[in-house]
Amino acid sequence: MTTVPDLKSAPEHKPKATVVRIAAVQYLLRSIADWDGFENQVRFVMKTAAEYKPQFVLFPEIFTTQLLSFLDTTDLYAAVRGLNDFTERYVALFVELAQHRKVHIIGGSHPTITNGRMYNTAYLFTPEGKVFTQDKIHLTRWEKEKWKGDPGNMLRVFDTPHGRIAILICYDIEFPELARKVSEQGADIIFVPSCTDDKQGFLRVRYCCHARAIENQVYVAVTGTVGNLPVEGLGQHFGQAAIITPSDFAFARDGIAAEGVPNMEQVVVADVDLGKLVNNRLHGTTIPLYDLRHDVYGTTAEVISTT
Repeated sequence: MTTVPDLKSAPEHKPKATVVRIAAVQYLLRSIADWDGFENQVRFVMKTAAEYKPQFVLFPEIFTTQLLSFLDTTDLYAAVRGLNDFTERYVALFVELAQHRKVHIIGGSHPTITNGRMYNTAYLFTPEGKVFTQDKIHLTRWEKEKWKGDPGNMLRVFDTPHGRIAILICYDIEFPELARKVSEQGADIIFVPSCTDDKQGFLRVRYCCHARAIENQVYVAVTGTVGNLPVEGLGQHFGQAAIITPSDFAFARDGIAAEGVPNMEQVVVADVDLGKLVNNRLHGTTIPLYDLRHDVYGTTAEVISTT
């Protein structure tokens, strides 16, 4: 008989519906002349996504760097911080879109200065006009060495009428501890806005998304930027959106509910059933979310010499 422990301090959450539709945007970075060019593209993408009547729309990490195409980027450090000047307009645009389309939007992420520190901040916009944030916790070498960014320190889980969700930005999904923490708080879907320049970078994120879905018996939605900009570090992108499932009989055979065509501007849509997660966590072929040995993982590995 399997003993099923309670998830660590996870308060009960009962979403209104179990079937949730996710739309993940493969956002094309193309040069624009001004803010209007960015806003027009975002409105077009949202109109396209809204036609499928999703509950969640996911944009990629730092897709607002598209604004750098009409800014002076001679000093990259200053240019990235200059994006913060657009934060108010960015937030206002997505608040309007989320309310108008009656959808939750994970607005990718946007370089945001708070108390003099620059964070890579993901924004969650609700149909009621509320705004929530999740800072990127682990920064890549580029973000630390070129952008001189600051890491976030707070991990959040959000209750919505369509499930409990978390946002792990790109590199953060490569750290299994974060996904485990939000899953132990009852997360049903982990959203991963991403931005990778080459295929191996993309695959690091993609493979880790599959691993986190299997380890924690959750859905993982990931998307990335495609296209290119004439800006240092943004000259090329490799992106492919996907909605990823646990790997078991109740789900897609290969653990992929849907995926896009690599490096093409498009919206990838899939339905996920939260009820299947509940059953799979208790009765799946394996139940890794519950089988974690806290008594062992709280200890240090013993090093033994064989010589």
